Amino acid sequence: MNLKSLLVVLALMAPLVAKAQDISQSQIDQFKSLPQSQQQALAKQYGVDLDDIQSGGQQRQRPRNVQVVEPVSRISNEEREELRPQNEDKDANGPAGELKPFGYDLFAGSATTFAPVTEIPVPSEYTLGPGDVLHVQLWGKENQQLELPIGRDGSISFPQSGPQTLAGLTFTEARRQLRKLVSEQYIGVQASVTLGELRSMRVFVLGEARNPGSYTVSSLSTITNALYVSGGIKRTGSLRTVEHKRNGKVVGQLDLYDLLLKGDSSKDNRLQPGDVIFIPPVGKRAGVEGEVHRPALYELKNESTLQELIQLAGGLTPQAYPKLTRIERTNEEYLRILAEADLTKPQGQSARIQSGDRITVASVSEITGQYVEVKGAATRPGRLAWVPGMRVSSVVRSLDNDLLPVADKRYAAIVRTDPDTDAVSVINLRIRDALSNPGSADDVRLAEKDQLLIFTDQGKLKASGGDDNRFSRESLFAPVLHRLKAQAQPGAPEQTIRITGPVRYPGEYPLPESGKVADAIYVAGGLKDSASLYTAELARFSTGEQGTGQTDIKQINLQAILTGEESITLQSRDRLLIKSIPQFAAAKTITLDGEVRYPGQYTLRSDETLRQVITRAGGLTDNAFPRGAIFTREQLRQREQQRLREAEERLQGDLLGVQLEGDNFGGQNAERTQQVEELLKDVQSARPLGRMVIDLAAVLDDESYQAIRLQDGDTLTVPNMPQSVSVFGEVQFPTSHLHTRGLAVDDYLERSGGPTRQADDDRVYVVKADGSVMLPEKSRWFGGRSQQLQPGDTIIVPIDVDRLNQLELWTNVSQIVYQMALGAAVVGNL
Repeated sequence: MNLKSLLVVLALMAPLVAKAQDISQSQIDQFKSLPQSQQQALAKQYGVDLDDIQSGGQQRQRPRNVQVVEPVSRISNEEREELRPQNEDKDANGPAGELKPFGYDLFAGSATTFAPVTEIPVPSEYTLGPGDVLHVQLWGKENQQLELPIGRDGSISFPQSGPQTLAGLTFTEARRQLRKLVSEQYIGVQASVTLGELRSMRVFVLGEARNPGSYTVSSLSTITNALYVSGGIKRTGSLRTVEHKRNGKVVGQLDLYDLLLKGDSSKDNRLQPGDVIFIPPVGKRAGVEGEVHRPALYELKNESTLQELIQLAGGLTPQAYPKLTRIERTNEEYLRILAEADLTKPQGQSARIQSGDRITVASVSEITGQYVEVKGAATRPGRLAWVPGMRVSSVVRSLDNDLLPVADKRYAAIVRTDPDTDAVSVINLRIRDALSNPGSADDVRLAEKDQLLIFTDQGKLKASGGDDNRFSRESLFAPVLHRLKAQAQPGAPEQTIRITGPVRYPGEYPLPESGKVADAIYVAGGLKDSASLYTAELARFSTGEQGTGQTDIKQINLQAILTGEESITLQSRDRLLIKSIPQFAAAKTITLDGEVRYPGQYTLRSDETLRQVITRAGGLTDNAFPRGAIFTREQLRQREQQRLREAEERLQGDLLGVQLEGDNFGGQNAERTQQVEELLKDVQSARPLGRMVIDLAAVLDDESYQAIRLQDGDTLTVPNMPQSVSVFGEVQFPTSHLHTRGLAVDDYLERSGGPTRQADDDRVYVVKADGSVMLPEKSRWFGGRSQQLQPGDTIIVPIDVDRLNQLELWTNVSQIVYQMALGAAVVGNL
C-alpha cells in the first residue's frame, strides 16, 4: 500500500469517528479493500467498531440472522475453563455423588456476539419508544411508502401533517391513530402500518451469571432472552429466585422451575433500558436418585416434604418400590445418617426434607415367584408363567419348534430349589419320552421356580461348524455343581459323581436321584461303541475306623448292571470308570507296492510278519527284483528327520562362526563360507526316507532268517529287474550306466569322467541294491576297487570334508546328507 492510498484511507476514517451511519457505500467498499490486519489497526486507532463499518449502508435491509449463543460442544477447552470455575460443579450443600443439578443445561452455551436479538415477533401490546421505526404504505388515489422513525421527543414527522406523538402508545393504538390521520387528510387513500427496525437497549445481567456484564438486546427481550445472551446461569446460581430490578427496586422474580416443569412463562417480564437481572447464589438443595423420572439435585424453595421433592423429580417410575425410600442426611452433630420412609403412607409422604438430603427410591425386585425358567439351547429361553399342575410338555410342546437344531433331544435336566431350605436338586429328564407321552411319568410335573436345562448335542454342533459351548453339559451344570458342593454338610454329603472313559460327555455330574449306574451313564450321553461291557471300575470314598478318608476300588460287571441282573447304588463322590475295549478299532496297515501280485494297503493282525502279509498278497511277480526291495518305517523316518534338524542347527551355528572370523588375504574364509552354505542348503533340501535294509529273498525263502514284525505305516516297494549302475556324488558327470558284466568300480568312475577336485577318492563306497554299503578299498571282506558290480548298485563319491576344514561337525553332517541322498538315489535307480 503506497503513501497516497494510506492518506486517502486516513481521510476516510475522519467521518467514521463522528458518525458511522454517514459513511457512503463507496467509502466502505474502499475501506473493505484493505487487508484485514490494516482494517483492525485503523479501527483500533480511531476507536471505530468494524461491525458498524461493515454493516453501514444496510440499515434498510433485513437484519442478519446472528447466532448469539454458541453451544457448549463448540466451545474450546480454554474458553470452557474460563467459563466454568473448577469448583462450579461441586455441590455446596453436601455430598451428591454423581447427581447433577437440575435445569442448568437450559442455558448451556456461551455468547458469541453482543448483537441484539431482533428476530422476535412483535406483539400487539408492544409499547413504542424512541428508536422504533414505522413503515407506512399508502395506496389508492395516492401511492407512497414512508419510513417514519420515532425521535427522542417521542414523535414522528408525518408528511403534510406535522409531528405526531407516538411514544408510550401500544403498537395497536399507534396503528389506529395513523390510519385515522390518513383517512381524514387523504381522500381515497388507505394506509398499512407495520413496525420496521426496533430500538435496542442496554440491560445488565449480574450475579451468578456465566458471563456477567451489560448487553445490548432488543426492546422485545425478556428475562430469559437476556439470560440466554449472557450464556446462562452457573451451577452456583439460583434458578428459583432470578430477580428483575429497575431503578434499584425488585419489580419481578422469575422461578425457572415454573418454566422448565410447567411451561409457565407468565413471570418472564419484558425488559426496559437499564434493567438489571440479578442471579443470587443457589439456595438449599436436595438430591433424588433411584426410581424417579428425573434423578438430579433440586433447589428447594417452597418444597418442604418428601412428596413435593418426588414431584419435582417427575414422580416415581413403574419400577419404583415406594415402601422403601432411604433418606441420607447430616444430623446436628455433622454425621451422615440414614432414615427410611414409606411413600404409600401419609406419614412418609409428609416427611420433612432438609438441605443436603439425598433421597434414594428403591426399585422392585425381579420376578420372585410364579414362574419357571428355560435355559440353554431353546428357541425361546427365559421365564414363563407357572401354574399349578403344569408339566414339561406345557413348556416345550415341540422338539423341532421349541428347541434349537443343535439341541440334545434325548436328555434334559430340571433344577429344583426347595422353598424351605433353598437346597437344590436335579431331576433327570428324558425329554423325547416326555413329549411323546404327555401326562405320563416321564412328563414331569414342574414346581414353582424350576429351571429346565436344554443342552447342546456336541455331535450336531460340530457337524454344523459351530463351536459355541455355552449350552454344553459342562457350562450349564457348572453353577448347579457349585451349589451342590456349597450346601454339603455333615450328614448331607455332596451329591456329585464323576464319569470317565468312553462315554459321549465324560465329566462331573449331579448324583442321579435314583442312584442307578444306567441313569448316570444316560446323563453322560450314553456309552461309545468302544466301551467294554464286561468290566468297569467304581472308586468310592469313605471314612475308615480311625476317622481317616480312604478309597475303595470295586470291579463291576457293567453288562449285568445295565440289564438289571445286578444292582449297585451310586453314592456321594463316586467315580465311575468305563473301560475301553483293548485295541478297539486300532487298525494297523502296511502298503505293498511294485512287483507284488496283489498290491494295496493291507490291514495287519496282531504280531503279523512281513512274510505272512506277502503271502496274503499272492507273493511276488516273475519280474520282481527282491534284492532291491525298499522297506520303509515311519518311526525310522522321524528319527532321520530329527537328525537332520540337529545337523541344520549345528551348521547354522558353524556358519555364523566362520562369518565372524572374517576373510583373510587368501580368501579362504570366503570359500569356506560358501561351501558351508551349500552344505546347509543340502541339509535343508534333504528328505528322510526311513529305509531299513532287509534281504527280501531271505525273508521269503529262508526259515532261519529273522522274522520282520510289522508296524503301522510300514511300506514295501518291490522294483522290477534293473539294468543299470549309477554313479553319484563328486564326479564330473553323475549319471547311470548300463550294467556290463566284468566292469568294476573304477571302470564306472572312469565312464563318469572321474572324480572332481573336491572328491574324497579314499572314501568311495557302493550302495548295493538292497541298501547295504560296500567299501571297496577299506575292507578286506569286500575286496578292492576292482570288484565287479551288480545291476542296481550305486557308486557314491563323497566330498572331501578334510579339505574344507578339520571340523568334525562337517564330516558328520556330510555323512548324514549323503545317507539321505543315497537312499533317494538308490530308489530312483531301481
